[in-house]
Amino acid sequence: MANIRFQALQDVLTRTIPDVKIPSPKISDFFGANVFDKKKMKEYLSSEAYQGIVNSIEKGEPIPRDLAEQVASAMRSWAMSKGATHYTHWFQPLTGSTAEKHDAFFEPTPDGGAIERFSGDALAQQEPDASSFPSGGIRNTFEARGYTAWDPSSPAFIMARTLCIPTVFVSYTGEALDYKVPLLKALNALDKAAVDVCHYFDKSIEKVNASLGIEQEYFLVDIALFNARPDLYLTGRTLFGHMSAKNQQLEDHYFGSIPERVYAFMQDMETEALLLGIPLKTRHNEVAPSQFECAPIYEEINLAIDHNQLLMDLMDRVAKRHNFKVLLHEKPYAGINGSGKHNNWSMITNTGKNLLSPGKTPKNNLMFLAFFVNTIKAVYEHADLLRASIASVNNDHRLGANEAPPAIISIFLGTQLTDLLDEIETSRISKKIKDDALLWQGIPKIPQILKDNTDRNRTSPFAFTGNKFELRAVGSSANSASPMTILNTIVADQLKKFKYDVDKLIKKGEKKDVALLIVLKKYIKESKSIRFEGNGYSEEWEREAALRGLPNIKTTPKALDAFISDKTDLLFEETGVFTRREAHARHEILLDAFYKKLQIEARVIGELGMNVIIPAAIAYQSKLVENAIGLKDLGLSKDTYKVQLDIITKISDHINIVKADIEEMVDARKKANTIENMRDKAIEYDEKVKPFFQSIRYHVDKLEQLVDDSLWPLPKFRELLFIK
Repeated sequence: MANIRFQALQDVLTRTIPDVKIPSPKISDFFGANVFDKKKMKEYLSSEAYQGIVNSIEKGEPIPRDLAEQVASAMRSWAMSKGATHYTHWFQPLTGSTAEKHDAFFEPTPDGGAIERFSGDALAQQEPDASSFPSGGIRNTFEARGYTAWDPSSPAFIMARTLCIPTVFVSYTGEALDYKVPLLKALNALDKAAVDVCHYFDKSIEKVNASLGIEQEYFLVDIALFNARPDLYLTGRTLFGHMSAKNQQLEDHYFGSIPERVYAFMQDMETEALLLGIPLKTRHNEVAPSQFECAPIYEEINLAIDHNQLLMDLMDRVAKRHNFKVLLHEKPYAGINGSGKHNNWSMITNTGKNLLSPGKTPKNNLMFLAFFVNTIKAVYEHADLLRASIASVNNDHRLGANEAPPAIISIFLGTQLTDLLDEIETSRISKKIKDDALLWQGIPKIPQILKDNTDRNRTSPFAFTGNKFELRAVGSSANSASPMTILNTIVADQLKKFKYDVDKLIKKGEKKDVALLIVLKKYIKESKSIRFEGNGYSEEWEREAALRGLPNIKTTPKALDAFISDKTDLLFEETGVFTRREAHARHEILLDAFYKKLQIEARVIGELGMNVIIPAAIAYQSKLVENAIGLKDLGLSKDTYKVQLDIITKISDHINIVKADIEEMVDARKKANTIENMRDKAIEYDEKVKPFFQSIRYHVDKLEQLVDDSLWPLPKFRELLFIK
């Protein structure tokens, strides 16, 4: 194993930087070249077919099958002109990654020849044999039928000479088996509820789209070193490893000069992304060594999530060309920053107004306040569900440490907005309104609220950052559809309740603006406990949050309970986002994934500990024993080889503890495996198996410091963290 490590290091030193070819110095010349977007639809489709697609995308109108035939023919012609030979329905099953099954355009003819064909039926719907995808009991393995159906709102694209068609994935009986179906339902619910509230202020608004910008953090490691670390290869994170003497403590990597090899990778990856219509705008070094970030311009939320899922796949493909491996795990290295996926969310009307951006007039400011306060109230009412939506075994390692927000869901607003809400809460509402100049006594017109009017709070899970809310708690490997489905659902539900409360007052004779303010004042007071401006990492905040009644659920199995509570069942029923069966199935799937990932980690720890670490430690210990015996045979005093004896003893102590802990961990794992109830099994793994990980790691890391460097079998942090 030692030879493998040093061979990997040698491979790193011989790397060359691939030549990256950019299609044009102007990104606008090639942006979206591999996407069947509206411009290309207009070129390849009849005007009737084009308008039908546009109506489907913008208004949600169904596409007739005869129109689908025209679109399929046009798609095939365009794709083949780009060199594509196959097509696939590209979907997002509940594994957390994407899925695809490729079929050729080629079809044989009765005369023994062949033609290229792609039918409207093949475009609109397919029946993959997807029996092995997680279903949470919705489908039996012997009842494997499920359907993928075209999502026209997300344009088709070409990847690896294959036409990829974004689709939804549902069971034979209609239940959602993917992330996209509930997301689309949540977006539809938000659209309807938000438009109804908008009509208090502007009757011309016909549609509200949720927008999203996803900042993607990631690590890079040389692929030779990655392959020499079985723990990284099998679990995505280092299960052992003593921290490098130099790591991120000098903060010299953050926003620093991008290493040459990394820069070449970034250019290559960005070019591929831009060709696929992913509007990447930003790149930079992150805080930890070998950690980086890329971020796109905001897009409609369904497209933004499709693009992020595609981007993660693309990053991995391109990295291999540069002899890198992309690490998307939330915590690949203990002791330094983990990686997140900051979700920047807002709501945009069809008239172009950002509903979370204050205007210059009292009327527009009141419109802003309505959506701003209702978002706060929604998160307050369903903080546990939002926490559940970002829960995973990976994210449990990250939350609450090194710039990641804590497990307590709170909202940061900044001084100006906090003061404003406090004023509204304590002021008496005026019943006399003159030209909208005075909406309540004691408060002047709401001032124009400037973007970035206050400092950021990196410890806040949900922060207002000028004209959007930033959900910082999403993990770097996660599908953002999960938290975005929940966020849009709870805001839609809250807006419906807001309209009901306001209309009830109006029916009693209150003027509209007075009614709006009365309800907003009530919501501000009710949701005040979730607003927090301080340090989310502090022990004081944990104590204060408990006094406020805010949930602090630090581990996934118990956090996921929110998915199946009576309150959540009612929420999903009223919004139509999930059926009870679908929600409970997802709960089962997430618990299953949680325990299985811990099970894999436990097995890797056991195998590496017994087959790699202990043998390496014994090999070095044997050398020391041989050396000590040789010195003793020479007649030298015991003091002469005191150091050797001390190291021999320490190695024995650590080896004994590692072996004993592994054996106990294996016993605990076997016991957990006998538990049938999925929640109980996940909790058993979390509370009885996982605790051994840290103890074993501690003693293995001590051995790493004792054993001769030339005999240590695994690449060390100092080698993994600094790109050469």
